[in-house]
Amino acid sequence: MSSNAGKNADKSAAPPLPAPLGVPVADSHTHLDMQSGTVEEALAKAASVGVTTVVQVGCDVRGSRWAAETAAAYDSVHAAVALHPNEAPRIVHGDPGGGWSRQGAREPGGSGALDEALAEIDRLAALAHVKGVGETGLDYFRTGPEGKEAQENSFRAHIEIAKRHGKALVIHDRDAHADVLRVLKEEGAPERTVFHCYSGDAEMAAICARAGYFMSFAGNVTFKNAQQLRDAVAVAPLDLLLVETDAPFLTPAPYRGRPNAPYLIPVTVRAMAAVRDIGEDALAAALAANTARAFGY
Repeated sequence: MSSNAGKNADKSAAPPLPAPLGVPVADSHTHLDMQSGTVEEALAKAASVGVTTVVQVGCDVRGSRWAAETAAAYDSVHAAVALHPNEAPRIVHGDPGGGWSRQGAREPGGSGALDEALAEIDRLAALAHVKGVGETGLDYFRTGPEGKEAQENSFRAHIEIAKRHGKALVIHDRDAHADVLRVLKEEGAPERTVFHCYSGDAEMAAICARAGYFMSFAGNVTFKNAQQLRDAVAVAPLDLLLVETDAPFLTPAPYRGRPNAPYLIPVTVRAMAAVRDIGEDALAAALAANTARAFGY
């Protein structure tokens, strides 16, 4: 085997199990349907290192149905359901490409199709084991100006659904900080609002803190070029901090580029504890309590 082949094989290999946490925590945002292996395997591996609860997040209608079904089947899984910000323009314009999960498959396009998709999210959000509406929000990285109207309309609809059902709102905010905060202010944010994979700086963290928004940090807080995220971790109130994997994405250093999964949460917890100069157990206890409060379980 060549050295390059060896490197490629290493990149596809699952990272090793980290040392278990002394205090159990929750992965506040994961995509089990996009990961290899079975749900049972993922949950058992996570539990073995102290990650005893996961929030399974849908990105489209099929994935949201799967999230709800999975949460109904496993006590340690809670669901969040939504159309991802990039999904709304695809539905409106009838784009047959893309696909979020092994459930896959695009729906026919048009504004009527978006209304139908939102109606199904609304139906799912009413279920007791669905604890959140999301991930919704705005994404200006992958969707250009032509998709902004559909994204914002979808975001506003999700906010209304979350408030009407009394569920947490899970926000995807990529390159859209000002507009996300504006829409939340205009619509009135739900009582429990979570910025998933928080991507702002310390200044924005202060704005979120004043509004009472939860800030969930993923493995990218460990990346060398992510000092602004560590600055945000340092200033965010302890009672508004969450931790997540966003697996299979954003695998924490030193495993960046390899497959992510809920069992790697301890790596990010320890990095956050180091930034805050707080004991690992104390941070884990706060994260667990915050996640239960954010999602109401």
